[in-house]
Amino acid sequence: MDGNIEEILAPLRVAVKEQGDLVRQMKQDGAPDVDVTKAVAELKARKRTLEAKELSLQPKDDIVDRTKMEDTLKRRFFYDQAFAIYGGVSGLYDFGPVGCALKNNILQAWRQHFIHEEQILEIDCTMLTPEPVLKTSGHVDKFADYMVKDVKNGECFRADHLLKAHLQKLMSDKKCAAEKKAEMEEVITQMDNFTQQELTDLFVKYNVKSPTTGNDLTPPISFNLMFQTSIGPGGNMPGYLRPETAQGIFLNFKRLLEFNQGKLPFAAAQIGNSFRNEISPRSGLIRVREFTMAEIEHFVDPNEKVHPKFPNVADLEIILYSSKAQTSGQSAQIMRLGDAVEQGVINNSVLGYFIGRIYLYLTKVGIAKEKLRFRQHMDNEMAHYACDCWDAETKTSYGWIEIVGCADRSCYDLKCHARATKVPLVAEKLLKEPKVVNVVQFEPNKGVIGKEYKKDAKIAMEYLSACDECFITEQEQLLNETGEFTIETEGKTFKLTKDMVSVKRFQKTLHVEEVVPNVIEPSFGIGRIMYTIFEHTFHVREGDEQRTYFSFPATVSPYKCSVLPLSQNQEFVPFVRELSEALTKNGVSYKVDDSSGSIGRRYARTDEIGVAFGITIDFDTVNKTPHTATLRDRDSMRQIRAEVSDLPVIIRDLANGTITWAEVESKYPIFEGQETSKKDAAEE
Repeated sequence: MDGNIEEILAPLRVAVKEQGDLVRQMKQDGAPDVDVTKAVAELKARKRTLEAKELSLQPKDDIVDRTKMEDTLKRRFFYDQAFAIYGGVSGLYDFGPVGCALKNNILQAWRQHFIHEEQILEIDCTMLTPEPVLKTSGHVDKFADYMVKDVKNGECFRADHLLKAHLQKLMSDKKCAAEKKAEMEEVITQMDNFTQQELTDLFVKYNVKSPTTGNDLTPPISFNLMFQTSIGPGGNMPGYLRPETAQGIFLNFKRLLEFNQGKLPFAAAQIGNSFRNEISPRSGLIRVREFTMAEIEHFVDPNEKVHPKFPNVADLEIILYSSKAQTSGQSAQIMRLGDAVEQGVINNSVLGYFIGRIYLYLTKVGIAKEKLRFRQHMDNEMAHYACDCWDAETKTSYGWIEIVGCADRSCYDLKCHARATKVPLVAEKLLKEPKVVNVVQFEPNKGVIGKEYKKDAKIAMEYLSACDECFITEQEQLLNETGEFTIETEGKTFKLTKDMVSVKRFQKTLHVEEVVPNVIEPSFGIGRIMYTIFEHTFHVREGDEQRTYFSFPATVSPYKCSVLPLSQNQEFVPFVRELSEALTKNGVSYKVDDSSGSIGRRYARTDEIGVAFGITIDFDTVNKTPHTATLRDRDSMRQIRAEVSDLPVIIRDLANGTITWAEVESKYPIFEGQETSKKDAAEE
């Protein structure tokens, strides 16, 4: 990094490091949670300041002209706001023919790269999900944000975003006193930690109004981000549109394990739409209300987190932004994947293998490797059940955005659903030698529970019999401290006292061991990947500001090639027909443009939608034998000449990546210009 830039960043790096050290020390000293939370929020704020400064100091020549790009995307109908003729609905988009083809190719490449190459089991689950499933997974209680409403027109705003924007506006006023400014900065720093009442008080204190109308706002209320519905005509079964595709895989674990002959490890995948009722969606395809996800759940024995194919990716050099680097104010570093696993930066080789495979996939579909990094979640970001978690992030005009999450979720989900349904979601492992294990289980007093809960007693006892050691130990502690604990199952609540239940510990000899698998979960946001590809492949032709193009890799290009007859003369028609049939036979998508525009203008039109190659049927094709045509490469604009019958196979191989354009150029003559013209054709 440039010395002057490093000089500017040095004090910000020191500030992050000092706060990171403080957080670590506070945790070691067992400081109160409220103080640790406050210190962590300050650490995050300093980290954001450092990253924003780092981005602002980087060269501007690699930042895309977003306005020009979005104009191209809209004009050529890659995608557009849904229900546009009715005024549109924010956060919902329709994909046009080009966007649809690109998205399908991205998904096809994903299937090939993961499902086919890794022998993953693909399933397709319903999007409608009954409430109990999402209650168990935690989505009903925790999947929420605070929002405020304009009291007159009902317009909604996300409370934390609006408060932050309002405070930043007040701070930008030159009359704002330094003391007041520092106070508001402190509020912004703590924004993620405020309770509903604290947010309410802050809205009153700073007199926050609607930014669009100036009207008063309602107090903040909790808003669940899932779309609620009812299943069936009676409205008796509440449900939701799924907020993620993962739960369907967990619920089908038993069937998938049977399909895999009861063996671990194995992986299952699902591609499909998920829904989140964002309060204020923004940034185009980055934050939307309906989006396509592709998720993998790799089930593995927790004691055998070693991937046999890890050596295949161990030598990849990837930009890693570790938790340690983030809390020390350091930059992301290029690191060999094998070294990262060996040194414990990445928790295990299964997680490391998937990070490598994700990297290879993203760079294959058009994401620039120098603008791709893997950022590790800091301890305070990770869910309590996760062992390690990394996000694939890409640098865009919006800053660094997350496009793929890769988490080691331990065994949390399977245990939750097993406890709620009383269906054991486990795999069996034959032991080499019998072993003696300690067993912990609830010992219910059936008589006392039966007397208290009558016909519901059976429900409570079934629940108790399915509980795992961790849960039992937690409840035993409550039983000893308070003399009772509460369980909830099938919509009923049971208070259990010491005379109703005790905890029994004993040993038994096992020949077969039950294993609750751990789960490694790569989760891909397809819309975000698409948006990143748009930014990373968008270019303006040198010397012509009006000519823009997308340099999509041929693998994912909406159309692999265009077929451009130079003239509308009837003699050209048989060649267009022959090429169309041959391209279709070879599985190559193509677009015929036989309009009357100049060939240069037609090249520009196809470049603009990212068509990888172009076949031009000219007068030499018609007049000379053997019949040849030109093949043009979109990015270099160079052309070769080859026999018409060879071209479909050449394009197929280029699109599949089995040959490169350089190899094609070395094999076929470079096209300099046609030898016959329209006049020659007429004379003949």
